[in-house]
Amino acid sequence: MSISRPIPSQTRRRVLQAGAAGIAALAAPSVVLAQATPKTRIGYWPVAAGLPFFAAIDRGYFKEAGLEVEPLKFAGAQQVMEAMLSGRCDGSSNGTGSANLAIGEIAQPGLFKIFCTNPSNARFVLDEFIVAKDSPIQTLAELKGKKVASGPGIQNMTLCKTMLERAGATGATVSELPIGQHVAALVAGQVDACYTLEPTGTVGRMNGTTRVIEAGVVAKYILGDPMAPWHGGAASLTTEFIRKNPEATKKFIAAYARGVELVRTRPDDARQHMKGYTAIEGALTAEVPLASYMLYNEFKPSDVAYFQKFYDLFTEKGIFEKKVPVEGLLYKG
Repeated sequence: MSISRPIPSQTRRRVLQAGAAGIAALAAPSVVLAQATPKTRIGYWPVAAGLPFFAAIDRGYFKEAGLEVEPLKFAGAQQVMEAMLSGRCDGSSNGTGSANLAIGEIAQPGLFKIFCTNPSNARFVLDEFIVAKDSPIQTLAELKGKKVASGPGIQNMTLCKTMLERAGATGATVSELPIGQHVAALVAGQVDACYTLEPTGTVGRMNGTTRVIEAGVVAKYILGDPMAPWHGGAASLTTEFIRKNPEATKKFIAAYARGVELVRTRPDDARQHMKGYTAIEGALTAEVPLASYMLYNEFKPSDVAYFQKFYDLFTEKGIFEKKVPVEGLLYKG
């Protein structure tokens, strides 16, 4: 006759825990599937150009696609690029400086693929020079020898200096200043003008302190046509994420494209999604200009050529140590 021995309490706990885990997995397969879906970490700069991304999050487009997307806020485009380089981000939202991304590409070839840009020009206004409302300055050429503030970062500074040179404003002193301080600096008389991005010009106009002397300046002075598309910002995914998660990549881009379509077809509905992601709210929400958007499968040869012309400026100025071919950076689907 055999005598059964009691199971030690520690062993019994292990058995019970293992059984409970197995039952939970069988009872809740959706949880297991959710864990298998990778979290997509997207870096964004709090500017209006990121609107399709903000809308896609708030409206649940990513969740409907079965994706878990984590928006990560950064102080500037350079920080977004650095996070992608270090593996802390899986991509960028629109509004992230395209030249900043290119610097990351030079540092680590094959780092990312662009699937959407936010081109701007004289019609879809993002970039502009502003002065104090009562300033006598009317044109860029009149900034010769003046003090000009530029948005921070290598992209903004390079563009600002080049545009002043090409407009005949030689001898201007250009300094970096956070965009949120541009209106106050003009009001205080600390600078004569600012190269800035929307909604700064709209803020100054609405509070009666500043005015725009020229908008769509990159298209005009860098690309040579006020209506040319300046692909100054881009949404991207790292090639590592794309390689490891091909299906999630397709779902992410499709959900993001829904955000783009919302902005294109129902801009007034889309505007509300700036709140919480940017400093834009209240009456300003209805006034700030909206960017245009171009998905990877909408690029024409002329769009690629203008994008390349923009990048080539940075090679010419020695910011890029080598030519960065745009064609190789575009997502192919």
